[in-house]
Amino acid sequence: MRKIGIPEIEDIALGAALLGAGGGGDPYIGRLVAIGAVQKYGPVTLLSPEEVPDDALCVPIAMMGAPTILGEKAVGDNEYQTLYDTVSTFYGKPIYAFMPIEAGGVNSMLPIAAAARLGLPLVDCDGMGRAFPELQMVTFSIGGGSATPMALVDEKGNSSIFRTITNKWTEELARAVTMACGGSVSVSLYAMEGAFMKEYGVHGIVTRSQTLGSAIRRVKETDGQSPEEAFLSITEGYKLFKGKIGDVLREVRGGFNFGKVLLEGIAEYKGQSAYVEFQNENLTATVEGEILATTPDLICLVDTDTFQPVPTDALKYGKRVMVVGLKCFPLWRTQAGLDLVGPRYFGVDTDYIPLEERCKGGRA
Repeated sequence: MRKIGIPEIEDIALGAALLGAGGGGDPYIGRLVAIGAVQKYGPVTLLSPEEVPDDALCVPIAMMGAPTILGEKAVGDNEYQTLYDTVSTFYGKPIYAFMPIEAGGVNSMLPIAAAARLGLPLVDCDGMGRAFPELQMVTFSIGGGSATPMALVDEKGNSSIFRTITNKWTEELARAVTMACGGSVSVSLYAMEGAFMKEYGVHGIVTRSQTLGSAIRRVKETDGQSPEEAFLSITEGYKLFKGKIGDVLREVRGGFNFGKVLLEGIAEYKGQSAYVEFQNENLTATVEGEILATTPDLICLVDTDTFQPVPTDALKYGKRVMVVGLKCFPLWRTQAGLDLVGPRYFGVDTDYIPLEERCKGGRA
């Protein structure tokens, strides 16, 4: 048990933006929402999963829709209270704690804001260990957990609760309502007891985000290593490419940010080309026609000077970035995990090969 205040939020937002693999929203927007709530209501208590009673009701809080739209609409004052009332009334008992559903610049921050506003603790656990674009793409689905009853509310006060036959149906129906509400809403889903959360959740995600964020912020203070070497060591990352952004193709379709960023090689990659495809999060990294990383491993673009993560909605012509691969949570590499988030689910015509195996050719 420990407290999360403004300094911790700064580092968590930065580290979670890296783990968001390009998605999860703008860390600047998420950070402002969380800091505003903590300034007004005080620090949030962070609990380890082991500190949560087995029968306690834990509820993930998140935004659903296109993160770029959230940046324009923001979050109102009453959404979290509405979500709390809806879920606790349905289950007939109070919510014990909130938790993030994923890592990312926004969805790592909104649960902190909700916990601060309602005076609840936050659990150091999520359902991805990174970010994914669809709501059935969580480790809780692998464990047989149900996304519903799922509560949804927009900034205007519209709310609904879903009961569906599968988590994929939850995604389809909730996505349609999200679009009708303007492309961005607040949700609570996968309400679970502490025992289930301990078995299938990704433990320590908030702490890992904070540790990474702190290390990135201090990456140029290391002795005996270049900042790049220090960054790769800290993150246990694989360097896939360094380049200047030559073009960014993007569109918002069906509540998702789709796109492709084209890179022209710099430094040791001069004369080469690469591209990264994304659906909210980065899906594939291809260098000189060779795929070097695919989902569910993390593909992250970071600034070559500051090593701060660059989300997909901040990509722009001329920016110099390093493409880095990070290993995903082990449960995603099981067949059940790959059925949910493997490359073929996203229409990529390749089988999943672990990042470390694809990089044996010497590019890492």
